[in-house]
Amino acid sequence: MPIPEPLITLATTMTVLLLLSLLSLLTVPDDAGWPCFLNNAIVEIPDASIPVTWSDTDNIAWQTDLPGHGQSSPVVIGSQAYVTSVQGPMKDTYILTAVDVASGRVNWQREFPNSAPVKSSTFVSRAAPTPVADLDGVVAFFESGDIVAVSVTGEVRWQKCLSKEYGTFENEYGLGASLVQSEDAIFVLVDHQGPSYVIALAKNDGRVLWKTDRTSRASWASPRICRIGDSLQLLCSSAGTIDGYDLNTGKQLWTHEGVGGNRICTPWILEDGSFLIGSQTSREFPDQDSVRKSNFLMTVRQQDGNFIPEITWRTEEASPGMASPMAWRGMAYWINRTGVLFAFDVASGEKRYAERIAQSCWATPVGIGDHVFCFGKDGVTTVIKAGEKFEVVAQNQLWDPETVEKDNSLAEQETDPVRIRGAQMHAAPEVYAAIAVPGSWLIRTGHRLYCIRQAATANTQQ
Repeated sequence: MPIPEPLITLATTMTVLLLLSLLSLLTVPDDAGWPCFLNNAIVEIPDASIPVTWSDTDNIAWQTDLPGHGQSSPVVIGSQAYVTSVQGPMKDTYILTAVDVASGRVNWQREFPNSAPVKSSTFVSRAAPTPVADLDGVVAFFESGDIVAVSVTGEVRWQKCLSKEYGTFENEYGLGASLVQSEDAIFVLVDHQGPSYVIALAKNDGRVLWKTDRTSRASWASPRICRIGDSLQLLCSSAGTIDGYDLNTGKQLWTHEGVGGNRICTPWILEDGSFLIGSQTSREFPDQDSVRKSNFLMTVRQQDGNFIPEITWRTEEASPGMASPMAWRGMAYWINRTGVLFAFDVASGEKRYAERIAQSCWATPVGIGDHVFCFGKDGVTTVIKAGEKFEVVAQNQLWDPETVEKDNSLAEQETDPVRIRGAQMHAAPEVYAAIAVPGSWLIRTGHRLYCIRQAATANTQQ
């Protein structure tokens, strides 16, 4: 029996309206986005615009290949995403790519020679620091010490090399600390086995605003900016201490010592001078007893002109893998190396559950609406219901593990059997970062940037 024409017309109209409605959620204001590592605070992302479930067949709006390899997070301002990578057997060339968020088209790419080439391997960071972006463009920092500032349209505004000015970086595994920014400055944490420091540079020309020396230490943790009392501070949790620096002068305002294993995770900022700290054992810090005491919520109080750090509560059970602890809707979350998700009440520190998810995560989870998204390093995202009870809402696969292409080129360059096995373990794609902007997820692997959207809007973009 044929379908009556009025019903066909009605169905067509409803489909068009649905598509227009979904596409309207993709509209991004000029200053909206995700401008730096772990930061999506410029605009609130509409819950309805972000897919909770997806697959590799229905929701990939576009995927853009990136040159070389990179471990940084993409950053977004308005309609443009920026992402870094490195290319060449000696990490010879750093690359900054600007991608149109709507279409995945590469707007421009800029290449910069590495001022301190080293052998490219899975055991050394490869374009790990995340850049920062604003309406004027992007500033990217690379683990050689090279910093480049580039305009929105791809013109180089200024360049400098911190290692040439203050000494070559000495770290067996490279550097990983991402940039943070204020309206007028960028801030770089340089912790390594040589002379360590934190430095502020003017965004417009790269001149040094202040530089504060630190004790030498090996670390890959990133700083954050937070407000404590009436002071904006640069918060650094790294290799034994947690420190607060005045954002305008670089003066150290307080320190907390005796933290074990805080070499990878970045502090998660809460309100009223509180933040989460994550610590883990490693080859550089195998002291399990110290690490058990070093995963906690800290609050810094301002009293009589002084800043007093205090541990509000701690967990001796949870210890993260690569992803930093995060908080959402009154719950604090840690994901360990084996993919166990720990949830704690933020106010009291009481454990609500410890449950295994599909995969461990290198990317820090993202909270949106009623959900927390845990981006497994091997391409499976576990979506849980935010709250005190463990409830898996979805498990979303980004690629088919049976057919995914593997890159064994780095394993073939190694001669030591242990390093060969290690490189082979990382031959398949791995999710390093995931961010959300209105209407889209952007998920970054070493050599590709994916855009995930609702099925209807994804299909209109392919």
